[in-house]
Amino acid sequence: MLARLGRWIARHAGLVVVLWVVATALGFTLAVGGVGEGLFARLATGEPSVSGEASAGRDLLDERATDGPSVTLLVRDAPFDSTAVQAAAPTVVAAAEAIGAIDGVARVDQPLAIGPESGADPTAQAARAALVAADGSGFLVTATLDGDLDRTTRNATQDAVEQRLDQLGVELAAAVPGSSAQVGGGSLLFDTITRQVEKDLVSGELIALPLSLFVMVLVFGGFLAAGMPIVGAVASIAGALVALLGFSYVLDLDASVVNVVTVLGLGLSIDYGLLIVSRYREELRDQLAATRTRATATARTDALAATMATAGRTVLFSGVTVAISLAGLLVFRAPLLRAVGAAGVSVVAVALLVSLTLIPAVLALAGRRMLRPGLLTRVPGLRSLTTRFGDVPPDEGFFSRLARRTQRRPVLVLVGVVVLLGLLAAPALRLEVRNSGVELLPPSAPDRQFFDELTADYPAAAIPAFQVVAPVGPQALAGVAERTATLPGVRAVTPPRAVGAGDAPVSTFAVVMTIPDPGSTDARAAVQTLRAERDAGTVPGGVAFDVTGSTAFLVDFTAALAADAPLAAAVVVLATFVLLFLLTGSLLIPLKALLMNVISLGASIGVLVWVFQDGHGEDLLGFASTGGVESIIPVLVLAMGFGLAMDYEVFLLARIKEFRDAGVPNDEAVVRGLQKSGRIITSAALIVVLVFSGFVAGQLLVIKQTGVALAVAVAVDATVVRCLLVPATMTLLGEWNWWAPAPLRRLYARIGLRH
Repeated sequence: MLARLGRWIARHAGLVVVLWVVATALGFTLAVGGVGEGLFARLATGEPSVSGEASAGRDLLDERATDGPSVTLLVRDAPFDSTAVQAAAPTVVAAAEAIGAIDGVARVDQPLAIGPESGADPTAQAARAALVAADGSGFLVTATLDGDLDRTTRNATQDAVEQRLDQLGVELAAAVPGSSAQVGGGSLLFDTITRQVEKDLVSGELIALPLSLFVMVLVFGGFLAAGMPIVGAVASIAGALVALLGFSYVLDLDASVVNVVTVLGLGLSIDYGLLIVSRYREELRDQLAATRTRATATARTDALAATMATAGRTVLFSGVTVAISLAGLLVFRAPLLRAVGAAGVSVVAVALLVSLTLIPAVLALAGRRMLRPGLLTRVPGLRSLTTRFGDVPPDEGFFSRLARRTQRRPVLVLVGVVVLLGLLAAPALRLEVRNSGVELLPPSAPDRQFFDELTADYPAAAIPAFQVVAPVGPQALAGVAERTATLPGVRAVTPPRAVGAGDAPVSTFAVVMTIPDPGSTDARAAVQTLRAERDAGTVPGGVAFDVTGSTAFLVDFTAALAADAPLAAAVVVLATFVLLFLLTGSLLIPLKALLMNVISLGASIGVLVWVFQDGHGEDLLGFASTGGVESIIPVLVLAMGFGLAMDYEVFLLARIKEFRDAGVPNDEAVVRGLQKSGRIITSAALIVVLVFSGFVAGQLLVIKQTGVALAVAVAVDATVVRCLLVPATMTLLGEWNWWAPAPLRRLYARIGLRH
């Protein structure tokens, strides 16, 4: 089938290329909003969640809330009791009245409007305390929008409020010498994160694509062949963005999903393009050597057909394996993971489509030019590099020598590699997870600094670790609030207040912890204690309530991950096992591959913990440790890393199986297979590492963590595992590598995948 597809593409190469050029241009136009609403305008953000108590509590609050988002002016270095600040009170009051008159603004809160006449009114005193810094060094002016505004009106109102608060900040800086002001808020933070996603995507590609091109120039010895996988990568990015745009209409796509999924599609398309181009050059050389003629149309067509039947088959098989790994995410209840799984499978499909249609079409148009030495081969130093790293290896070389040395001491190599990977994986036993919000931004980001100051100086205005909500009046929650205030690590508990209006009362209070980390041990323990005491009926007042907020969502999310992970792993492992059996006809090779992947991925998670949880490399990578790893990262790394590891496993096994099917003994088939595929695997892995490393340069913490973890996973897998562990284990197993019971051997004879 693939050979026939290759022949058809050879005859209609121009048409295929034109269709892809049009599709790519249209894809980028749609994605950036050239026609209609673009992808980045449709992204969401927030803590990963699952259906459960935290979600139910948040829904109850949202249903009753009449307030919309708020925009806050934070005034620094302006002592509240100073003469200058009190003299500026009329300015603040006038600005607050002007902002309150803007259509869509529900109210404006600021402490200077509360005068001495308020006396000992506890409500007024509490309102004043909430808006003044704990040390009296500054104050807040907060405008709250109506909760029923549509998106367009809300954005216009928010812009008007932000502009007026900025103006007030300038006026106060002039009235109070040495002071400064900054405008911030939750919706502004979301806008910042969304814009940063787009910036990180562009900057990552600007780093990854040139470096990838440089590596491929060394591999192919010229720009023509090296540019073809890049052409495929650009088309894949366009297709990936369009696929994500489509999913945004049926799923809530988190901002981080775009970078995570797009970078996977970019890496895969370069991987597959590299394999297709390399095999075509090899097949075309063989065709010309066999016919002893120039590159006729027939020879080029036959070479493309042979490429599709061999490398194309490997690419298709590999893509299906990666898609299965990502499809395992669909088993999880978390909408975010389902979105990554669904979008990831579609992006893999795009990468496959590009690799099996566009790249062959461009190769067909290039023809014999693919074999001409590039200009770089005429440069003495670079000629040596292109010869050493070229895509067509000699029968004997570095990888065959490495394999033979490994085969002489397979036990020593096996033990050494397992010990090394075990040491790298050890920190994974200490894994802590977090659901970060503003912490996704680097400490130097203005929005991060804004919320850090709120947390430190304005406890009542800070983002609480969690909230308690119940369908009762405020007084009925008083006992629960008093009990919560006694829990270890609790810094402050706001007085219970009614939420919205309606026949049935709903009340809530917020909890701020001493350690401003919603994933801290004390915060999680407080949530679990309150829930346990409620279920046991020992909470004062016997009120039925829900605990929601960041810590509660983290507790529910991690519990759901633990419950769903076994089924997801079983689905992926079983499907991958079956596919590898269909490729090799063996039961032991799939089992060995799965075990090796577990070890290498454990090493990746261990490095992730050592770097981001323990804080090693904060200055180098430009982040501040949150004391844990983002909760979605381990699952994403295991799913995507498993798929990429199987990617290289398929590349290697396909070549080994070719020699095995030709009657070559096991050990020699391993040597020849590694020699023939080693350069492509290491080159492809190096490119993917560069792609992921490019995104480490981004600003968002979740993107950094993904980039580091997957770069480590690919680097470990393509070097230590594929080049040392696979030859060692296959040597120890010998002919047992290819064992299967007689019934399965007969089944493989009927439906097994062969060239």
